[in-house]
Amino acid sequence: MITWMQRHKKWLIITIWISTIAFVGAGFVGWGQYSYGDKAGAVAKVGNVEITQGQLQKTYSNLYAQYSKMFQGNFDEEKAKSFGLQSQALNQLTQQALVLNLAEAYNLEISNKELLDEIKTQEYFFKDGVFDKEIYKQVLSRNNLSIKEYEEDVRRDLLLRKTLKLLPVEANENELKIIDTIANIADKINYKLLSNKDINIDTSDEKVKAFWEGMKNNFMTDISYDVKYIKQDKLTKEFDDAKISEYYNNNKTHFKDSDGKILSLKDAKEKVLAELNAKETKKEALRSYIAYKKGKLENADIQTATISASSNPFGNDAIVKISKLTMAAPFLKPIIIGEDYYTFELVKVNPSVAKSYEDAKVSVIPMYIENQKKEKLLELAKNSVATFNGKTTDYITITDTEKLTDLDTASANDFLVKLFSAQTKRGYISLDNGNIVMYNILEQKMLSSTNTNPNNPIVRLKSAMFNEGLIKNLQNKYKTEIFIQGL
Repeated sequence: MITWMQRHKKWLIITIWISTIAFVGAGFVGWGQYSYGDKAGAVAKVGNVEITQGQLQKTYSNLYAQYSKMFQGNFDEEKAKSFGLQSQALNQLTQQALVLNLAEAYNLEISNKELLDEIKTQEYFFKDGVFDKEIYKQVLSRNNLSIKEYEEDVRRDLLLRKTLKLLPVEANENELKIIDTIANIADKINYKLLSNKDINIDTSDEKVKAFWEGMKNNFMTDISYDVKYIKQDKLTKEFDDAKISEYYNNNKTHFKDSDGKILSLKDAKEKVLAELNAKETKKEALRSYIAYKKGKLENADIQTATISASSNPFGNDAIVKISKLTMAAPFLKPIIIGEDYYTFELVKVNPSVAKSYEDAKVSVIPMYIENQKKEKLLELAKNSVATFNGKTTDYITITDTEKLTDLDTASANDFLVKLFSAQTKRGYISLDNGNIVMYNILEQKMLSSTNTNPNNPIVRLKSAMFNEGLIKNLQNKYKTEIFIQGL
């Protein structure tokens, strides 16, 4: 499943990128380091449409939730990184932005009635089977969203859908006949599943080390950085009423309730104090930074650390900035980590080197096992395909996954698609999950049923191809600028 999804990430993006409003459901769960706190600031611009950090965070969360559902909860940050989920999220948003530019060119808009009608269909705002305004407010509040912000997102999603509906894709009669013909080809087969339980793998050091020797340069240590640093703890100071009132009056837009309305000074006081203390903390951190840089910092608790991508207590933002320091310019201005500020000085850069076998072993063994599974299963299939005897089916078509009782649904679907494309009467098929199915086609005939599936695969395929072509065309028309690194 993972292998298939990694191979087909492009098609997955095209399939699921018009689903932005689903983030409310995903919002019930906190996704690691991705906070909804800072929704301002553009991370990219496509034509006239800006993509904000908040949109990127929400899209990442939505994608994470969809993948987690597909994997039945067996999905984590490590898998998210292997799938390039951050890049997928940004790619999804840039594709949407291209379509929004097209909508703007045709002066398309979403009316308030269209917006309200859509919101009233969303069941997570229902009480006793109908839309409830108080539930609506509560759900958004629990997800740290204002009504204005959420409705902007829904309006955006509706505009995407409206634009794409102007470009319908349909299957013609001849194409439907082709699908009918393919769907009516039926084979009676004898088949046998080969899986890991059919092979034994020697994981002795002798075998694993020999495998490692051929690819040892693939197992390198992380680049690491020796640093010194000083920490400025969060300050808590006393402020008189005049100072509090002055700050509140100058920054009222910072303090809003869940409906987007500005809070009174009384209701906002705690937030005002938090911002004032944060400003004072930053000022003190900057004073210490200047003194530290000049070698005039007295009574400082200067600490040392060695950090790398795999051993980093300070977070990704810190190591990215530290990696840009040089010995000629080794000081990093204070950065906030949690509620405290840290000032770093680069002492030494330790380059990446090849790991010893013992250090690399924990990473090598899974790769060795995976490699051996493929080699030994393939060898077994080649040696057995001419003489095997397995289970015999009734006549099956490309859609009869439930009749292959030795295979789960995904594997059966994978096998049948490849079987009905095969050119040989007897052979074997490698599945995306690593297993192999040997087959022997015993008989073949044509059925006479008619395809009445409204979600015809021809339409789905043509839609995917059309969408891909549309995106490529719009990319040539609207300039895309990315303002963040590493994606």
